[in-house]
Amino acid sequence: MTDRRTFIALMVGGFLTSSLNASAQTARRLYRIGWLRLGEEPIPKPFWDAMREFGWIEGQNIEVESRYAESTKQLPALAAELVQLKVNLILADSGFATRAAKEATATIPIVFIVAADPVATGLVASLARPGGNLTGFTLGLYDEKMLETLKAALPRLSRVAVPSKDYPQLGSAGRALGVEVDGIDVRGPDEIDRFFEFARKTGADAVFIPNIPWLNPLMERLGRDATSARFPAIGWSPSFARAGGLLSYGPPGSQAWPRVAVQTNKLLRGASAADLAVELPTQFTMVINLKTAKALGIKIPKPLLLRADEVVQ
Repeated sequence: MTDRRTFIALMVGGFLTSSLNASAQTARRLYRIGWLRLGEEPIPKPFWDAMREFGWIEGQNIEVESRYAESTKQLPALAAELVQLKVNLILADSGFATRAAKEATATIPIVFIVAADPVATGLVASLARPGGNLTGFTLGLYDEKMLETLKAALPRLSRVAVPSKDYPQLGSAGRALGVEVDGIDVRGPDEIDRFFEFARKTGADAVFIPNIPWLNPLMERLGRDATSARFPAIGWSPSFARAGGLLSYGPPGSQAWPRVAVQTNKLLRGASAADLAVELPTQFTMVINLKTAKALGIKIPKPLLLRADEVVQ
């Protein structure tokens, strides 16, 4: 017959065994992130470096389901696939990918990286309290500062051309600076020459290249082409100015990924996207290409030169 002490020992031992088994099962749980974007490119290393600090290691307790679109039309179907797979979270790179993910699910948390204002585009209710199931990082909200920088470099600037009509905020910023802003929708690399022709026909004094996702791999080409077309130009990426554009102003993209990792960690551990504020850039870089300025016959004002983080001679 089992005495009272033996009974209690068996009960405690059984409880500890079941608790250890439960802990082991929790530790072994594999979380899945859906990665949705235009173009085939893996999640950047800075994201994984930051995730490792929180205990997330790809292939051990977290894995990625990647879905790459060749065009924006493919994104809704790819987002639906991720929802059907019941991933724990969707990481969306670009406004197009984020929109597709938002339309595919109202329950799975979505963390985005977008170039435009997520409030103005209807992705979230506000930056401080996004609401719904989305939060993330926006690289945007500095286009007005880019235009101010271009105006500072070219005090007589009166008209600029932009390869998109989706930047209404530039119109009001331009009016405040006495600059007319003309936009034309450019949908692919084969239309870049048409953009410079448009700029010439509208009488633009310069061109303005904002952070448009599909244009980002072409920033170096755009910098060279703008100078070849004899247009002073500003782009958001330092590579634009280093390759031949007159100047660049914008946030280093690398700062986004560690902060996106913080949000991802919180969401995977049970936080609500509705309560996680959308992150904004805290660092900006200005690059001025004096070689290009000389080729175009432009004298950059000294106060602007002193503010530059990098000067290409």
